[in-house]
Amino acid sequence: MTLLAKRNGTTLPRLLSNVLESDDFFGTNLFDRGNFFLPNLVSEIPPANVTERKGDFLIELAVPGLEKKDFKVEMENGLLSISAEKEEKREENSLDLTRKEYFYGKFCRTFRLPENTKEDKIKAEYANGILKVEIPKKEITLTKTTKEIQVS
Repeated sequence: MTLLAKRNGTTLPRLLSNVLESDDFFGTNLFDRGNFFLPNLVSEIPPANVTERKGDFLIELAVPGLEKKDFKVEMENGLLSISAEKEEKREENSLDLTRKEYFYGKFCRTFRLPENTKEDKIKAEYANGILKVEIPKKEITLTKTTKEIQVS
């Protein structure tokens, strides 16, 4: 993507040209770039893997840069809501310079759970940037009812 013509002149136009011509500069989330204040911190909806296993369902969300205390996992009317909110401020003071940076990010994901889940047994664990939510299944027994119908 070329927005500015390349110039061989001063440093500032070359710097701006190099930054603005980067294909990922105008992506959906500037804070995902490694050069920014909190790299990989959640500020949009994180990707999720949903897996059905023999005895449970597993939801995994990739949310690096957060801590356990940042998460809120709630269950209401068959909906599992996973949200997080993080605010961080940094300040550096040197002899002639004061630098302040801040970041605020949040997200919320909601999943409709099937009827065969044990809502009171859901477990959530956060480690190495991955939030894992295990949702145990109920045993569903189908009872066959046989009813004889008279032929008239």
